[in-house]
Amino acid sequence: MPVIDPRTVPVKTGSIYPEPYASMMQGRSSLRLGEAGGLTQFGVNLVTLEPGALSSLRHWHLNEDEFVMVTEGECVLIQDAGETVMRAGDCAAFPAGSTDGHHFQNRSDRVARFLVVGSKAPREVATYSDVDLVCEIEGGKARFRHKDGSEFRGAR
Repeated sequence: MPVIDPRTVPVKTGSIYPEPYASMMQGRSSLRLGEAGGLTQFGVNLVTLEPGALSSLRHWHLNEDEFVMVTEGECVLIQDAGETVMRAGDCAAFPAGSTDGHHFQNRSDRVARFLVVGSKAPREVATYSDVDLVCEIEGGKARFRHKDGSEFRGAR
C-alpha cells in the first residue's frame, strides 16, 4: 500500500497525558500517516493546531530523533533559547538526547499544520521541561512519573 489517502486516515484527538496536562491539548489533532502505511521503524504524523492550540508540553526525547516541517499556516517554536516563528516550508530537527525542550503553539487566527517524523525507539523517555513530569514508553505502553522517579499521582 504505497499510496495513503489522508482523507481515509482516522483523526486522533486528545492526549496520553494525565490531567491536568491532557486538557491543555485542546485544539490539537493528528493523522498517523506512517502507521496508516504500515511503517514500524519511524513515525510520520500530520499535526493540526487550531488557533491558540499547543502541540504538546515542552519536551525532549532521550532516545528518539524528531524532525518537523511546517506545511500550512504559522506556528511558534518555543525552546530554551526563546521563540521562533515558523511558516510553511520551515523545518526544525531535534536530535535524541538534546535537553533543549521544544513545542509549538499556534498564535495565529488560522489553522496551522506540520509534519512530524520521529524514530520509534524500543524504549523512550520524554522529559517535560516546564512541569514535573517524565513519560517512559516501552512496548507501546506509557508510564508517567515525577522527575524524582516517583509515580505520577498529580501535579505538584
